Amino acid sequence: MRPNKKDELVRKALTVFYRDGFHATGMDKLVAETGVSKTSIYKHFRTKEELIVAVLKLRDESFREWFEKRVDELADTPAGKILASFDALEEWFEEDSYRGCMFINAGAEYNCKDDPIRVEAAHHKQVLLEYFTELARQAGARDPGILGCRILLLKEGAIVTSSLLGTAQPACDAKETARILLDEALKR
Repeated sequence: MRPNKKDELVRKALTVFYRDGFHATGMDKLVAETGVSKTSIYKHFRTKEELIVAVLKLRDESFREWFEKRVDELADTPAGKILASFDALEEWFEEDSYRGCMFINAGAEYNCKDDPIRVEAAHHKQVLLEYFTELARQAGARDPGILGCRILLLKEGAIVTSSLLGTAQPACDAKETARILLDEALKR
């Protein structure tokens, strides 16, 4: 399989895993939906789990690229970007294809601490924590680490709540809570 075919397999597998879940998606389903034979899949990925890690790496890259770009389009100050992140989430929650967070789902399905899939999911959250902490630092928060952590917690809670309740409202509620936290963190 040429490298671009491998990339195509990972992109198609991402769609299937996101829609149907990791454990619920067997290799036969992947073969049927991607059009790639099991033999070809196993030439590049020794296991389904290796393919899932590749899918998570792609999702991490594509999600963060979209998220950060969208936040930058919505606001031009660090504090504004923290709040705008919830507007971006609301847009995502309203998409027909929205099925919650692939990384939260991966962490739930693969809950052994050292599992490579869980490690990849945790890495995504760590990078987002660093993103919010840096925005908090740039905004002038007294303790950027604490504010970054709290903003990430609001984001993650909004995702889970939105996914379970089937509404985008948690993004709005989280934004208002973030506004309170931000105001408090910026007081001198």
